[in-house]
Amino acid sequence: MAAGKEIRTKIKSVENTRKITKAMEMVAASKMRKAQERMKHARPYAEKIANVAAHFSQAHPEYRHPFVEHRDQIKRVGLIVVTTDKGLCGALNTNALRLALNKMKDWDGQKIEVDVTAIGTKGSGFMQRLGANIASQVTGLGDTPHMEKLIGPVQVMLDNFKSGRIDALHLIYSRFINTMKQEVTFTQLLPLAADPDANPTHWDYIYEPEAKGVVDGLMVRYVEALIYQAVAENMACEQSARMVAMKSASDNAKTVIEELKLVYNKTRQAAITKELSEIVAGAAAV
Repeated sequence: MAAGKEIRTKIKSVENTRKITKAMEMVAASKMRKAQERMKHARPYAEKIANVAAHFSQAHPEYRHPFVEHRDQIKRVGLIVVTTDKGLCGALNTNALRLALNKMKDWDGQKIEVDVTAIGTKGSGFMQRLGANIASQVTGLGDTPHMEKLIGPVQVMLDNFKSGRIDALHLIYSRFINTMKQEVTFTQLLPLAADPDANPTHWDYIYEPEAKGVVDGLMVRYVEALIYQAVAENMACEQSARMVAMKSASDNAKTVIEELKLVYNKTRQAAITKELSEIVAGAAAV
């Protein structure tokens, strides 16, 4: 029954693994609800300020912020990649990093250099292995996004854009659609892109007390809101993807256990049949 003992050991091992994946599934489900609520509460503000900023790019105030100035020639771009700190969340990080790699290859083909800001351990490690030019990075965000941790690394890119080191700034993150679906999103942060649905003649503003103070504050809020929303969306996607991945792992473990038990029962039955045959054969010989 040596084979039977090995099978019992495998069954016990898979059962222990299933307990772990089941526990991780429940933890992810609990965190997912909180992450989704946080993301949904922040989404209307982020969308509204993005619309206002897009409308502002079509206005004609007496003061033009550097963030709305389009460069004639793109020589270097900045790329902010948002990933998770932990794994075991399906293909979430793989899809985002694949898109980032494809974009970087396209820019390289156009002789455009790329500076990268990596948000998340997975993205940071990938960019280091890739040999990319990492301008800044942040890891260890936990389960709740905090703006004070994010704005420092992002500010490096904003300063580079103001100084002219980079000519455009792009963002890649995973957007939450529903529990079963997450969509990798590529968007341009700077310079501000015009709203294609807006009529340029209908968008202008009255600034109080002065245009410079209002516009400078708006641009800071615009960038902060979009970065925070991207991280919040990515965290909601992370917990959803992890819950689905752990549920799939638990279901697969259950299937493996059933198959191993079937093999064990067949092996045990074969051993019993063999012993009975030997007993009968011995009795007949006597």
